[in-house]
This record gives sequence, C-alpha cells and structure tokens, in this order.
Amino acid sequence: MKYLIIGLGNIGSEYANTRHNIGFVIADALAQEGAASFKTERYADVTKLKYKARTLICIKPNTYMNLSGKAIKYWMDKEKIPLENILVILDDIALPTGVLRLRGKGGDGGHNGLISIIENLNTVNFPRLRVGIGNDFAKGYQSDYVLGKWTKTEEEILVPKIKTAISIVKSFVSIGLSLTMTMYNKN
Repeated sequence: MKYLIIGLGNIGSEYANTRHNIGFVIADALAQEGAASFKTERYADVTKLKYKARTLICIKPNTYMNLSGKAIKYWMDKEKIPLENILVILDDIALPTGVLRLRGKGGDGGHNGLISIIENLNTVNFPRLRVGIGNDFAKGYQSDYVLGKWTKTEEEILVPKIKTAISIVKSFVSIGLSLTMTMYNKN
C-alpha cells in the first residue's frame, strides 16, 4: 500500500522556521526518523519511507504554497495513489498554537495551499492534519504573521507536537483516518 504524505510550506531560506512552513518541518522530521533524505524532483522534494509494509512517499512541494495542488496532483497520478491515501500537513491560524486536528475533509479556510489543492483535485474530500499556529496578529497583518519566525514560547509548545504529528502520520497509514481521528482529536 502506498501513501502520499505532503508537508506544505515555501521553499527558500527566508521561509525556514516560519509558521507557514510547519508542514515542511514535520515532513523533515518524519524523513529524519526514517533515515531518509529528500531529493529534488519534479514539482517537489521527495523521499520514500517504509513503515509496517507500507510505502510512504513524502513530498515537500517546491512550487510555493499557492501552487501546492499542482505538485500533489502530479505525484498522486505518478505514483497512482488514491485520494484517501494522501495526507496534507499544514498550518492553521484557526487553531491555538500546538493544537493538532486530523480531518477527512473541509474547506480552505482562506489557506492558499488548500485553495490550490482543492482546485487541482476538484474536491474538498481529502485527509489533512492541521497544526495550530494561533492568530496573534493585528487586523491586516495575517501574511506577516504566518510568514514570521516562531517565538521562543511557540517553539517550546510546538517541538513536542512534531513527534505527535509523526505518530499521527504513522497511525493514519496503519489503522486509517477514522480510528486515528478518534485517538488524537481529543482537545
């Protein structure tokens, strides 16, 4: 069984360690735990991992956030991965910092990455792991906030959540969306 695990973010050193790149951070941690490394391929940095007889194709789109859907569609088609076997990992300002929420479907919530994915896949019905980054910004400064660097306090909250996010990915590919949601969507 094959799964496509997608960490959303923006490429480039200026975006490293920004709130918007939490998907990249989790994808990197997952690859590191599996002793795998990313290589640049078409539309994404890609690595393959094995977990419990499953193949996880992990990608970090290099199309920038606004065109993430193009990379996901390409890799789904290339690897022949069905919609229910993808998992998009992304930041979410609607959740408090560090809160993790797994969902099987949903709207875009104004998130440019989700807008692109929904347009390219022509559906809102795909699994996603939303990572709360909070919304501590003044009206009109959302872009500055999501593209801003983590504060020390935020890092202290988020670092342990990266391990939890990896556990969620492993659970998703092992026992499925529904049971994983029951186990992890507690708070």
